Amino acid sequence: MKAGGCGDRAGIPASASAENATPAEELAREIELAGGKALTAKADVSNAGAVRRMFDAAEAAFGGIDVLVNNAGIMMLSSLAQTDDENFDRQIGVNLRGTFNTLREAARRLRHGGRVINFSTSIVGLTLETYSVYAATKAAVETLTAIMAKEMRGRNITVNAIAPGPVATDLFLNDKSEELVARMAKMNPLERLGTPEDIASAVAFLAGPDGGWINGQTLRANGGMI
Repeated sequence: MKAGGCGDRAGIPASASAENATPAEELAREIELAGGKALTAKADVSNAGAVRRMFDAAEAAFGGIDVLVNNAGIMMLSSLAQTDDENFDRQIGVNLRGTFNTLREAARRLRHGGRVINFSTSIVGLTLETYSVYAATKAAVETLTAIMAKEMRGRNITVNAIAPGPVATDLFLNDKSEELVARMAKMNPLERLGTPEDIASAVAFLAGPDGGWINGQTLRANGGMI
């Protein structure tokens, strides 16, 4: 997990790479070189105590928290008939319980005017075979998003979700044939996979002042796929 601050705003990106600290450390160095302040804090988001300690570390470093980006997630594909208990429990643990754990802390701790950006998936709308458990966890995230936005009334905190389509990341590309990747890239009118930069731009919009009037929404960043 990574906690970073730039200017007078401090945020926690809850990342999916808990096993590998190197990308987080590299990002922290980039932020520091750009004149900001950053720290890394490794945590398993499915563990409420670990999430609490991550928030503690961010508050101690920056004096408060303004932004939470909930992009920790795992995807394990199989048909319903072939999904075992471990597969189900792991996806629920990271994708749903992990999001719940960070949202609960954010609801208690975010400063006035804060931002929460959760991650869903456009598969919720596409309902593709073998994605059932993954899509179910993300549909629940969309519901949590809409309800938390209302519960933050009076604090000027916005809560939104981004639902990417296929993006050229390891999470999407792993265990997929070149033919399948090419077919899915053609499913949207722009005829390409999304890039991490496409999604980062959407996150930056929702986290910044220009996105301040967007609240309780799920933004499908998928090139027009659905």
